[in-house]
Amino acid sequence: MHFAHRLQSLQVNVFADMDQAKSLAVAAGQSLIDLSLGSSDLPVEDAVLEVIAQSLQDSSTHGYLLFHGTRRFREAAAQWYEQRFGLAVDLETEVLPLIGSQEGTAHLPLAILNPGDIALLQDPGYPSHVGGVALAGGEMYRMPLLAEHEFLPIFENIPAEVCARARMMVLSYPHNPTTAIATLPFFKSALEFCDQHDLALVHDFPYVDIAFCGHTPPSVLQADRERKRSIEFFTMSKSYSMGGFRVGYAIGNAQLIKALRQIKAVVDFNQYLGILNGASKALTSSQESVARLVGIFKERRDVFIEALKDIGWSVTTPAATMYVWAPLPEPWQQNSVEFCKQLVAQTGVAASPGAGFGQSGEGYVRFALVHDPDTLKIAVDRMATFLHT
Repeated sequence: MHFAHRLQSLQVNVFADMDQAKSLAVAAGQSLIDLSLGSSDLPVEDAVLEVIAQSLQDSSTHGYLLFHGTRRFREAAAQWYEQRFGLAVDLETEVLPLIGSQEGTAHLPLAILNPGDIALLQDPGYPSHVGGVALAGGEMYRMPLLAEHEFLPIFENIPAEVCARARMMVLSYPHNPTTAIATLPFFKSALEFCDQHDLALVHDFPYVDIAFCGHTPPSVLQADRERKRSIEFFTMSKSYSMGGFRVGYAIGNAQLIKALRQIKAVVDFNQYLGILNGASKALTSSQESVARLVGIFKERRDVFIEALKDIGWSVTTPAATMYVWAPLPEPWQQNSVEFCKQLVAQTGVAASPGAGFGQSGEGYVRFALVHDPDTLKIAVDRMATFLHT
């Protein structure tokens, strides 16, 4: 049989390799503490589950769900944005439900890029951003995110010949994996750059709520209030612990929303209406559950950082997200993949190698704070043995 050439760019997958390493560690008798995946271990709120359960008993929710059947959810999303950011949103032309925000970020390049066009991507960055561009036949210019620049791209360093062929820029703050945050002035500068070069400005925004110590992450739409060229992606996976339900949405420029909707129409309909009913309940209810979730991740962050400090591993305290982005100690600084493979094999502690997020991620490891504080302490104790042998 013959297969498409586009599969060649998808051959290397560090996370698939790590999944194999975790499996081998368990088979060898290790007790796994998995800090490699940003999948929340916290439960969905009972009120949300109750709405979904009630929907199951309503046979009218059991069929295909087309765009106009999602109105209630789009209304909830628009209302949430207006309350949070003071932005009035047209729920008919500026909101699109998604089967998780990853669906949107992976499919959008199909609507923007012709083969050979360039997408400006963060390095390190989230893997689906790369995968979507590859599937669209686009080329990537990787904007290095370095600690000395607070993990923000330097737009003036992008070559003119790259800008001439670029069609979109993808940003994501608070940032996975580096945990960096961005300010509204930064987004305004990004918008100015995209205006200058006629680029779509794409912002992946899953960690809007998970910020600590008074930080309030801005929306890119606050910089582009007229929504001239910006689109933003939100997921219910992080703020509401609904990762397995696969629900999110895109919001922003009407032309970009229409284009993404055209792509989506030939790929899928929508998820089950009962899930959207539950998501609507989450968005329109009191956000006390989100505040509690943020408090839990802050406690875990503090416990984990202090435990690392106690074993001599100095790490910057993140201002946002559910991760810790840790520079690797010697002698592992140029081999994050091997560090993570050896760590899980010898201790059962699984982490994500920085190289899996891009070349500029080499020399780092990402830990996801998806266990209770006591388990996180045990993980660090195991790592201490590994590091000091």
